[in-house]
Amino acid sequence: MGEGMRVGYFLSCEEYTPAQLVEQAKLAQDAGFTGLWISDHYHPWNDAQGQSPFVWSVIGALSQVVTIPVTTAVTCPIMRIHPAVVAQAAATSAVLHEGRFVLGVGTGEALNEHIHGDAWPGAAERLEMLDEAVAVMRELWEGGFVSHRGTHYTVEQAQVYTRPETPPKVYMSAFGPKALELAGRIADGFMSVAPVAEHVEAFRRGGGGDKPVQGGFKACYAPSEDAAVRIAHELWANASVPGELSQVLPSPKHFEQASQLVTPDMTREAIACGPDPAKQAAQLKQYEDAGFDEVYVANVGPHYAELIDLYKREFL
Repeated sequence: MGEGMRVGYFLSCEEYTPAQLVEQAKLAQDAGFTGLWISDHYHPWNDAQGQSPFVWSVIGALSQVVTIPVTTAVTCPIMRIHPAVVAQAAATSAVLHEGRFVLGVGTGEALNEHIHGDAWPGAAERLEMLDEAVAVMRELWEGGFVSHRGTHYTVEQAQVYTRPETPPKVYMSAFGPKALELAGRIADGFMSVAPVAEHVEAFRRGGGGDKPVQGGFKACYAPSEDAAVRIAHELWANASVPGELSQVLPSPKHFEQASQLVTPDMTREAIACGPDPAKQAAQLKQYEDAGFDEVYVANVGPHYAELIDLYKREFL
């Protein structure tokens, strides 16, 4: 691995208790990881994962144990929580983390966002909602009273009083051409869990310039590759569910049903399994070759201390 790409650790709220997430963050910082990603979910992808703590509480706790940057990967500020409230949560997080907090945003999944019973909008409408939501949040971060009547959101005389000196940066996750166009236009950075050079180039061409590009992937440490495949397949077969299904399936049981179509061999391909550092190196190289500035590795299963130790020895 070259010197250029920084390596961070990805905290999976879908799989670990708040105490385990805080423990992983401390271990990761001590090992030399340069930053943290943390997922923002209402539900896990399946019952085997079994957790989903409220991310903003966990981010507050993290501020007391780490000084490396923390980025949500990703928050959807368009439906489950109104953007005016996300703006307050992100501002407080940035104050607690002394400016080292980044709000990663995306257009979300029905899994987490449909809980109020609203219809789940199509991708184009969700992008339009995200565009407006980010504009609302940025206006609130400037200070003063904000009143806004837009296509999707109304804000009536709202003011965020607890704010960091510099407004939080907003990084955006994007896959398709329309999303990449929006990210290039409005985001302070780009996020992706696919090591695709064309996406990075589209972001940079579309206005992203030399802004940071972050990637993330899953690894599963276990004493053998086969043991790791078993763990990863039980917990994260959903990682191989194709296409738009991840955005439209509404509940963990639907992901369990779709994941029945995923074979253990597909999981073996999708997730860096086992104790061999070469497997991790190959994943890191994919992101480096695609032009990523930072990459965040998530552990799957119980052996997170061992994975963090492997990275400390081999890569950090």
